[in-house]
Amino acid sequence: MHMTSAPHLLTEDRPEFERLLDEALRTAHERPELATLGERLNAEQLRTMALGASALLTAAAAAEYDHYVKLREERRDEVLSTPGTAAEENYGGQGSAAGAGVSAVVAVLAPVLAGTAMLIFLLVGYILKMVEPEPAFAETMLTAGWLFGALTAVALLCAVVGLLVTAVRNSATEVAADEDGAMPDEVAQAREAWRYALLERGIMPFLRAALADPNAGPGLPPPRGRGGRMPNLGYTAPDFTSPGSPSEGPRPGYTPPDFTSPDFGGPEHRPD
Repeated sequence: MHMTSAPHLLTEDRPEFERLLDEALRTAHERPELATLGERLNAEQLRTMALGASALLTAAAAAEYDHYVKLREERRDEVLSTPGTAAEENYGGQGSAAGAGVSAVVAVLAPVLAGTAMLIFLLVGYILKMVEPEPAFAETMLTAGWLFGALTAVALLCAVVGLLVTAVRNSATEVAADEDGAMPDEVAQAREAWRYALLERGIMPFLRAALADPNAGPGLPPPRGRGGRMPNLGYTAPDFTSPGSPSEGPRPGYTPPDFTSPDFGGPEHRPD
């Protein structure tokens, strides 16, 4: 379900309108004025009606929204215009990503290479021990093989520890990350003021009016237009009446003239 585009609501803020609407419908049982939810209209019908009237609902908090957008754009311009800020952040992010990539490659390749070397040295060493006379370096090959075996075990242990540390670090970052935490205090306050105004002056009055509308009946799709189930938000259209039908007034007194054709006949009936 996609909401109707409001003329003054930016695309990035439309999901917030839907979230507020869904939250209001979800917690409707906590508000006495919405106690009749489900009798004539259910939550999905109310949601459809509210999305269809989104331009009216968001206009109720237009002043707060304009202030919030203005502060947000000013903050973005400051971040982009600060010398070295964006570049340093991008460089630091790229450096961290490059370092993490190298560490991951080493953690994966070290056990593989050490294990491969262990197998080769042990295999060659045991083959040489079966040769008569036994070469002198057979024991050296076996010793090297067992040494690489120990390195394989250490590399595997380091890789497991690294994976655990990375998982814990990522989980902590996800918990700490918050949508409002990345905003400056002034922008976050403006956003909360817009959300409150949108909920209390736009969404909630609309839901109350829709539930109080006696024309709203169950089981019918919410029509769009006057005289249907769209609640009255204080806007009325002028009444237009068509001109009266011809039967309502006297007909004009007009009669067509009488036309008579001349008498024609044969040559013997020519006029004197």
